Amino acid sequence: MFVSPSTVLRVALKHQVRLVGDPVRSRPLKLPFPEISWEKNRIWIWDGTHFTRAKRVAYAIVDVVTRYWIGYLLSSEQTHTQVQLLFSRALEDQGLLGPDGLALDENDDTPVLVAWSDNGPEMKALDTRQFMALMAITQHHGRPGTPTDQAHIESFFSHVKGEWPLLTAITDPAVLDAEFNRIRDEYNKVRLHAAIGYVTPDDEHHGRGPTIRRARASGMRQAQAQRIRQNRADKK
Repeated sequence: MFVSPSTVLRVALKHQVRLVGDPVRSRPLKLPFPEISWEKNRIWIWDGTHFTRAKRVAYAIVDVVTRYWIGYLLSSEQTHTQVQLLFSRALEDQGLLGPDGLALDENDDTPVLVAWSDNGPEMKALDTRQFMALMAITQHHGRPGTPTDQAHIESFFSHVKGEWPLLTAITDPAVLDAEFNRIRDEYNKVRLHAAIGYVTPDDEHHGRGPTIRRARASGMRQAQAQRIRQNRADKK
């Protein structure tokens, strides 16, 4: 009979049985997050996920504040080259590059943005660190073996694969790229996001979110007042 290690550990803990073996490694302390203003294009979280049938890895960058899907890159490799291409495209798309192809000079000591990720080899490669420094980007890494430290991007990929399951069945990389482009547009401009008050990431990223939320709250108050007046009128 096979019993999973987690079951053995659970039963041992329940009956206070001490197992022979190496002690459990303590979880490292969470590093402090860099001080940076809470606004769009200041905190980007990124990671990659595999689409095995198409033999591709998909990298994506999401704005933590607005939940806007900044960009993506499909590749058969996972190296610093893909990281540089991914971020170069994203910075250019968001207008964060100067005429010389480098980060805009803000005339202060604050970084252009924070790139938040796990500890993958391409994330911590020397060439990646040099590129990020050149672009005035501060890297922030979660703790090893602790995916919840990057919960935003883990949740993002979970929703993408869960809400568009066709992606995992695609075998043609060109078709996968076309679908990613279409779904990114739908994710940003159609899908309402719970974390930002049920507006689209596109609305939030381009400053329309607060106005939409205020108008919605006002409409709900008016609807409630009208319903109360109608109910009182019906009782007369």
